[in-house]
Amino acid sequence: MRVDAFDFDLPNERIALRPARPRDAARMLVVDGGEIVDAGVRDLPQWLRPGDCLVFNDTRVIPAQLEGRRGARDEDGAQSAPGAKIGATLHKRIDLRRWQAFVRNAKRLRVGETVDFGAGVEAVAEERLADGSFILAFAGDEPVELLLERAGTMPLPPYIAGKRATDADDRSDYQTMFAREDGAVAAPTAALHFTPGLLDALTAAGVATETLTLHVGAGTFLPVKADDTKDHVMHAEWGRIEPDTAARLNAVRAAGGRVIAVGTTSLRLLESAANDDGTIAPFAGDTAIFITPGYRFKAIDGLMTNFHLPRSTLFMLVSALMGLETMQAAYAHAIKGGYRFYSYGDASLLLPGP
Repeated sequence: MRVDAFDFDLPNERIALRPARPRDAARMLVVDGGEIVDAGVRDLPQWLRPGDCLVFNDTRVIPAQLEGRRGARDEDGAQSAPGAKIGATLHKRIDLRRWQAFVRNAKRLRVGETVDFGAGVEAVAEERLADGSFILAFAGDEPVELLLERAGTMPLPPYIAGKRATDADDRSDYQTMFAREDGAVAAPTAALHFTPGLLDALTAAGVATETLTLHVGAGTFLPVKADDTKDHVMHAEWGRIEPDTAARLNAVRAAGGRVIAVGTTSLRLLESAANDDGTIAPFAGDTAIFITPGYRFKAIDGLMTNFHLPRSTLFMLVSALMGLETMQAAYAHAIKGGYRFYSYGDASLLLPGP
């Protein structure tokens, strides 16, 4: 499909720069088949049935944004004093000391050079990959997570970071209540709306919850540069679904309940793990699944998600689930109705028809 089919105009003032407080005070647009209904996140139990199950991503965002300088070169090309500014956003762990990273000012960085990120944190540009990203190998023996706590900042999405500086509030605001597995460089933002009180209400309504892990990479923010969806290449992300989790999710559907993914990250991992008959298998590894209209969903029966960017892979995903015309109408309704968009914005609950 043409990528421009997924375009729409979004006024700047619709982009949320801070989350709702309290978290579950956000609005929620329900798209139930072809019906569009204004609601709130706290109304979620009313839209689910006893026996349904919500699936959350328990990844934890690490302070993966780094700013530093590479060593300056002398006339022979060797490194000496600090030189050009280099920005790095970690994307995906390679092993204990190496990460794939998207680098700002990459033309000034050569393979083999060291970047000093301050606070005693250095990394060698070990390899430049075909997509222009680098493999960074961090020096020393300390766990990289400790190095990032010293030198890194929370990697807010560019549409927020371009409007205001990251601050102390973002350390907690950009983390879900389910976060426990270090490794994401972007939050699974649909789950930012949940509070202990909302979970209690869901439990009282007979709704179950499960967790899986997908370490969201920085590739989620990269624009789709291709003109046709068939030419776009997704970046791989690592995920895991435990065997007992898969068994319980299969039991939910066998009993007539619905599996509702909370966030596109949960949905993508569930669909990556699903067999053709819809059963969910245990999973541990990389996924680069790209869901566009025409895709046959196997593992999920609905999705709670935030509002996504024009021409993005995530707007393509929700259009695949609900239909492009339906989602265009829903987003037009949300824009006209003053809904807040993107990572810190409001939610939508998407329930496809039978």
